[in-house]
Amino acid sequence: MKLKVNRSISLFLCLTLSGLVSCRPVEQTQASTGSPPPKQDSSQLFAVRQNGKLGYIDKTGKVVISPKFDEVSDFSEGLARVKIGDRYGYIDQSGKIAIEPQFDDADDFSEGLAAVEIDKKLGFIDKTGKMAIAPQFDDANEFSEGLAEVMIGDKWGYIDKAGETVISPQFNETENFSEGLAGVKIGDKWGYIDKTGKFVWNPTK
Repeated sequence: MKLKVNRSISLFLCLTLSGLVSCRPVEQTQASTGSPPPKQDSSQLFAVRQNGKLGYIDKTGKVVISPKFDEVSDFSEGLARVKIGDRYGYIDQSGKIAIEPQFDDADDFSEGLAAVEIDKKLGFIDKTGKMAIAPQFDDANEFSEGLAEVMIGDKWGYIDKAGETVISPQFNETENFSEGLAGVKIGDKWGYIDKTGKFVWNPTK
């Protein structure tokens, strides 16, 4: 898999009852980076595996989305990434298919866009499934503070939501922007850049 982030839920077993295995809770809303996890309430969904397929139950143990998927993810911005067969798509919180499974790989939504892979190239779709940024990258990560990490060849840079290159691919590794700064690696040294690509902390070991 090419996407940088982990795309599948780690299925830590919590209980087994009558062949139904429940896993860790799956939030319906995504917490902001650095914020404490939201308190558990009745709106939480929990991933469950039954007869080799994954679905969701609520806090009472009621099945709210029937187990029929090969992979599931946390809900992010109202949608969850699911895998059916060898294709990825998205469902809404009622379990209805919101974006048909059609992608070789896919990431969670962030800031209204999600990275998807088609024919070994990555682009970004909006929440209607429309291609917002054409597949052209060798790897990609989610948007953060209006910019997303993308790889062309073996170097990482950043694009904006229009798909325009803001910081040209030149780094061996990158991190998401947070509070206006992002960690980047050149060779074996890490530094910090601002959103113009200027170093505010020069690379050091």
